[in-house]
Amino acid sequence: MTAGSGKSALAARKAASVAIAVAAIAALWSAAAAALGKPFLPGPSATLAAFGRLAADGSLGRHAAASAGRVLWALAASFFPAAALGLAAGRSRRVDAVVAPVVYVLHPLPKVAFLPIIMLVFGLGEASKIILVALIVFSQILVAARDAARRIPRPLVDSVRSLGASRLGLALRVVVPSALPDLLTSLRVSLGTAVAVLFLAETFATETGLGYLIVDAWARVAYAEMYAGIVALSLLGLGFFVAVDLAERLLCPWRDLEG
Repeated sequence: MTAGSGKSALAARKAASVAIAVAAIAALWSAAAAALGKPFLPGPSATLAAFGRLAADGSLGRHAAASAGRVLWALAASFFPAAALGLAAGRSRRVDAVVAPVVYVLHPLPKVAFLPIIMLVFGLGEASKIILVALIVFSQILVAARDAARRIPRPLVDSVRSLGASRLGLALRVVVPSALPDLLTSLRVSLGTAVAVLFLAETFATETGLGYLIVDAWARVAYAEMYAGIVALSLLGLGFFVAVDLAERLLCPWRDLEG
């Protein structure tokens, strides 16, 4: 089997597994809706119809774009500084002596607990929502980068250094490639957490975003629209996951050889 056909078969298996999972969830959802017979749990067909209506009038796209934009701005502001600081801490005892105590104190704290403080400092607008998501991404990437850099085998570093590599060359040729898979894995986790926390952030002082759409539909007792918003939020998280997966296949092609 060629590499191309192997990748196609793997993609087909993943698509089939996703289709089976979606079908199973829809079946359980439909059964639960039929068994309860309550307005607060419409079936998948009613939710799909509401999803189509919201998509047709443009409101779903507008809210989804607002949520995605907040996550992307937070990612742009936090990923590279966190990765650089984490890698430096993992390779330098001096840097780690400063970074590690802060990580040990702040990382275990739930970042959503900082939302009231962030709102007091930065107000109720866009900045507070982006900063909250950025804080989540920054924390998880920093820890992942630090741990990944510390796991790089010493003989590998020494061998590259013996060939005359500078500190920058060592970082670009050894440290970053070795840590990149762990960074991308951590990014998947942090983006999933960020999307969940974004829902809470979008329930305050805003009229855009999927979190606002869900809570507004709940307040109007438009339960089908509420579930449509939940589905859209799930699809947003899935979209980020797939984007990171594609980035990993592009940036870490050697991972495909491990299977």
